[in-house]
Amino acid sequence: MTEAIQSAAHMVEADVLLGEGEGSGEPIMAHPPETNSDNTLKEWLNEMKHTNKGIKLDFKSLAAVNPSMKILREITLKRPVWINADILPGPNGSNCVVDAKKFVGTVISFFPDVTLSLGWTTGWTNQKCNKGYSSAMVQEMAAICRDLTQPITFPVRAALVRQSISELMWLLQQSDRYTLTIWTGKDDEYSVEDLLFIRDSFDKSRVFYDILEPQNSQFRCAIGNAKSSIK
Repeated sequence: MTEAIQSAAHMVEADVLLGEGEGSGEPIMAHPPETNSDNTLKEWLNEMKHTNKGIKLDFKSLAAVNPSMKILREITLKRPVWINADILPGPNGSNCVVDAKKFVGTVISFFPDVTLSLGWTTGWTNQKCNKGYSSAMVQEMAAICRDLTQPITFPVRAALVRQSISELMWLLQQSDRYTLTIWTGKDDEYSVEDLLFIRDSFDKSRVFYDILEPQNSQFRCAIGNAKSSIK
């Protein structure tokens, strides 16, 4: 957590689960397959109050959402807050999805204007042709989001975006409230050239990046070099 707070990142992401041990029922900060932690959501939020970082809370199950929203409502955070869950099966996805209607309904009942981060479960296999986001996948997401009024960002896996440009372009065209968040898997293979291609393919004001090192630094450097060559 200290490393994330001290980094140049604008936002800090954390996974939220419902604790299983003694005093269960309290939201904790843990990334599956871990299901226990000595760091509760309330403690984590109180730490984040003293930073200038936005926060993104990632939910892997519906059970933790309601009690987490109650805690978040009690703590005043004057910074961006995104609430994330994978609500649809996506390319090569095998993990369970969070029920879309119940997740969105619970979140906006507490925070009608919060930014929703709604994604797909995905997978990626080395040395294999990995399919991207299909037209059916983005159309199903658009149908879920059509009647919502909140800002919505769609987290999409960097290694799968290049083969999905037209599909994701169509999704962004459905509403000016929509953005993409490009994220990277720890073992995914993708190049800085792939990231630059993605950057050049979309309106830059509508794309956020959640990229691991060292690719993040290399990407920033490549953008700087490209700008210098234009001058």
